[in-house]
Amino acid sequence: MPRIDPDTTGTDELTMLAQFLDYHRATLVAKASGLDAAGLAARVAPSSLTLGGLLAHAALNEDHWFGVILLGRPRAEPWASVDWDADPDWEFTTAADHSPADLLAAYEATCERSRANVAEAYADGGIDRLSTGRSSRGTRFTLRWIMLHMLEECARHNGHADLLRESVDGVTGE
Repeated sequence: MPRIDPDTTGTDELTMLAQFLDYHRATLVAKASGLDAAGLAARVAPSSLTLGGLLAHAALNEDHWFGVILLGRPRAEPWASVDWDADPDWEFTTAADHSPADLLAAYEATCERSRANVAEAYADGGIDRLSTGRSSRGTRFTLRWIMLHMLEECARHNGHADLLRESVDGVTGE
């Protein structure tokens, strides 16, 4: 997933939101790439957070928000088979069971599905298209709100990824 700076002018709102989201998606991939399984499973004490766990969590969020909430699709695998009551942090606790290549590939495939879901939703109502899922207050989300929420999610977790990657092998940067 190439990391490309978003355009500064001349783009419509959805394109700009998508470019910023892709930029942050690619940042997470860059932070997690090039490490072995031990590197992706490394923790910064006292936290149990890992780069592999962040990749799995980000994939879960992509599928949840752009598939389940936005379009009303059923949960995709592996999420659909998880006993969330037994392990509400399953994506974090099981990430070390997967290879770095599998974690990165799963995240990138999920982002591709999300892009297709966004394009479908946009074609069916534009940036103000309402989700099928509802908030805890009973209101529906717009595509714009979900895009902005996912930007916030990616950016926040990229901050975590910065700290984790530096602790693993000293790599810092954007």
